[in-house]
Amino acid sequence: MKNEPKITVGIMDWQAEVSGRLNGNFRENKFGPVSGRFSAKPEPGMIVFSVESHREICRSPLIKLTADKESTFKLFNVTIGNSFHWERTEDQTFQRDLILQLRKDGTIAVINEIPLDDYLKSVISSEMNAAAPIEFLKAHAILSRSWLLAGLDRKKKTETSIPAAKIPEKEREIIRWYDREDHDLFDVCSDDHCQRYHGITKVISEQAEEAARETRGMVITYQDEICDTRYSKACGGLTEEFDTAWDDERVPYLGSIPDASVRHQPIRTEEEASVWILSEPEAYCNTKDERLLEKILPDFDRQTKNFFRWRIEYSRTELEEILQEKSGFDFGTLQEIVPLRRGPSARISRIKIVGSKKSIIMGKELEIRRWLSKNHLYSSAFVVTAEGKRFIFHGAGWGHGVGLCQIGAAVMATRGFSAEEILKHYFRGIEVKKIYL
Repeated sequence: MKNEPKITVGIMDWQAEVSGRLNGNFRENKFGPVSGRFSAKPEPGMIVFSVESHREICRSPLIKLTADKESTFKLFNVTIGNSFHWERTEDQTFQRDLILQLRKDGTIAVINEIPLDDYLKSVISSEMNAAAPIEFLKAHAILSRSWLLAGLDRKKKTETSIPAAKIPEKEREIIRWYDREDHDLFDVCSDDHCQRYHGITKVISEQAEEAARETRGMVITYQDEICDTRYSKACGGLTEEFDTAWDDERVPYLGSIPDASVRHQPIRTEEEASVWILSEPEAYCNTKDERLLEKILPDFDRQTKNFFRWRIEYSRTELEEILQEKSGFDFGTLQEIVPLRRGPSARISRIKIVGSKKSIIMGKELEIRRWLSKNHLYSSAFVVTAEGKRFIFHGAGWGHGVGLCQIGAAVMATRGFSAEEILKHYFRGIEVKKIYL
């Protein structure tokens, strides 16, 4: 790869209507320049695009608005944190080009086409606080670039095959996982399913600019292949293996490692899982330093407290209702929740839910978190006890735990570790290489 690629990012999808503001001039092959407030509404086979006072500009199933230099566009009511405990909507502003594409079901996909490194400046500022330590931001820039380029390469290779994002349901057994192959009209989405990308809505600091500039073209490689790097907010002391969360394959650089300067043994039994989750082991991500977390985390992430070890309690009736809503099954009276398989960080990849009417074995990691919470449990590293008519979950970590632990990596940076040292801690056996200028 000699030159920096452009990528397409899905900002909003399956929209019945889209509105926003063009700040500066935008042009399309058939018209332009246009600016000001706009709306886009679907009609059979077409998108009707209007600006200011409902003045119709064009009708087309695909509209690409090319931005003049320094022009930006704002989208109203963009959902962030979709289905997570901090979900909300906000107006967001983006650089470069805006694409509106009609889907087969008559809804609209809203897409931002942007050079990769401009995209990364926003990812760095959206995933974590842009005031975080510079070596952490540099590590994240390299990590995010690698994840994206590896995914684009894999997508090209699997375009004609059945996506591996989901396994069909079997009788009494449901195993599902979710990956980026779900996206058909764009390369990546802008939410946590892929990488957080909030455009220039968040302040892009000089440090974020510096991190992208100083790591330009740099990626993580393993045996000369760009790594499909993964990351989560806080591993809870041990990172997880790839196959706990996704496809049943072993990825050498996505193995389980201690998020600490000391050795922690991998979890192998239910007794070990209980001891681990109910303890406070030494770990980089085990921090309660509010000033440090304020420097590391975006404002909406700081609302999540006790992420290293957490506790959630449900009444039996409440959990039965959640299970029926999320799974679509009536389990009757909930009797047991039985972990069947855990990864080395204690995250559960297979679990049995036993009710008076139905029992089902299900997984994987994210689906377990989705079924057992109104939003998503922080992680699937939990032990659950039934006390009378209540179920109590004690858990560890925040996210799937695979690859880099964001809070742990940021703490490492505050202790003097370089970006490359951080990456080589979480991804064993890798090299960092520059692949474009």
